[in-house]
Amino acid sequence: MNYLAHAYLSFNHPEILTGNMISDFVKGKKKFDFPPAVQKGIALHRAIDEFTDFHPVTQKAKAYFKNDYRLYSGAFIDVVYDHFLANDTTAFANAAALDLFCQSTYASLNENSTGLPAKFLQMLPYMQQQNWLYHYSFREGIEKSFGGLVRRAAYLSESATAFKRFNDHYEELNECYQLFFPSLKNFAFNHLAELNY
Repeated sequence: MNYLAHAYLSFNHPEILTGNMISDFVKGKKKFDFPPAVQKGIALHRAIDEFTDFHPVTQKAKAYFKNDYRLYSGAFIDVVYDHFLANDTTAFANAAALDLFCQSTYASLNENSTGLPAKFLQMLPYMQQQNWLYHYSFREGIEKSFGGLVRRAAYLSESATAFKRFNDHYEELNECYQLFFPSLKNFAFNHLAELNY
């Protein structure tokens, strides 16, 4: 769910970006259908997800959602992290810089769209037209993203409680992001180097 983080942690490599963004739509041996650099992006995405899910700071952040959403708490935290990344001036100096990065991401994905999973290609125009990555910076964008998460989930029926938890614990969640994201960025950079890219 944290599309902005996966785009940002592709470190401006177009094929890594492609793999990083499509990974959730690629199952099993299907990853071998893609060029080696895209496969590395898929591998990077999965390593990022694992690092995030098991990190103690993420466990702390999930606790704000766990009683109401159980196993889905991690998916909500992914969206929360994207919100704070979008507003992180060490990543994006201002709103214009964020939007420029978002437009560059969409352009790269469109340029490298041949052979990508059909479900991702169905989603990409909506992501671009509605500028999902940019709108993570606003609370209203997070509210919509939470709603989208619920629509796609088999066992969730509402997101209003999650949005209330987000607002009620905004500062604590921001603190979790500030503690966590630098270590994630360092991990992703080093993991990409290990993949020989």
